Amino acid sequence: MKVIIVKDYEEASQKACEIMLDVVKNNPKANLGLATGSTPIRMYELMREDHKKNGTSYKDIKSFNLDEYFGLDQSHPQSYHYFMCHNLFDELDIDMNNVHVPKGKGNIDEECDAYNKLLEENPIDIQLLGIGSNGHIGFNEPGTPFDSVTHKVELKQSTIEDNARLFFNGKIEDVPTQAVSMGIANIMKAKKVLLIACGEGKAKAIYGTVEGPKTVDIPASALQDHPDCTIIADEAAAKLLTKK
Repeated sequence: MKVIIVKDYEEASQKACEIMLDVVKNNPKANLGLATGSTPIRMYELMREDHKKNGTSYKDIKSFNLDEYFGLDQSHPQSYHYFMCHNLFDELDIDMNNVHVPKGKGNIDEECDAYNKLLEENPIDIQLLGIGSNGHIGFNEPGTPFDSVTHKVELKQSTIEDNARLFFNGKIEDVPTQAVSMGIANIMKAKKVLLIACGEGKAKAIYGTVEGPKTVDIPASALQDHPDCTIIADEAAAKLLTKK
């Protein structure tokens, strides 16, 4: 596990973009594992800027997202498919047939099985991750087994309430109660993992991930066993680390 400590969110985004672009430029047919949330937004903006300025091509790239709300159409403004298009894909030359986000409609168990099959057939070259304050990665909350694969998640009431406040204009009835998420075993199969963490609120999670015991209580601690994992943390997120 390699830990890179940077000054702030901007520097973290710049460094993460460098690592992601290195994969894309060295393997124009790479399979990218991507994430949503506030953490990667600036990195995606930098990728768009690079494409516009330098012409880095994504025409043969495939993407595979970590998770998706279940119950939302792809066109819903709060769906992760919409998020990815708005923040990245709409301004790249990527073939949308090569864009894969777990489906938020249909038979949820069948969708999980289909996504697992897709991941088996398309090994991920680099998996991007954010991290929750409790150490979750994807929708893999504390207690998720390390051998989990793409699965149905029943969202916790606290998560539903937070999402209602942050993303659904306070309308708790509009927030999906289920999601589909890659499991920890899927994440661990990626050839390379890149995790970004910024802010003091992530400090305990980063400490547990890097220096704490490997435990399902901190799902990201599974990454201690990954052969090629890079964590980019700003000074606030890294403040509890003792081995700097």
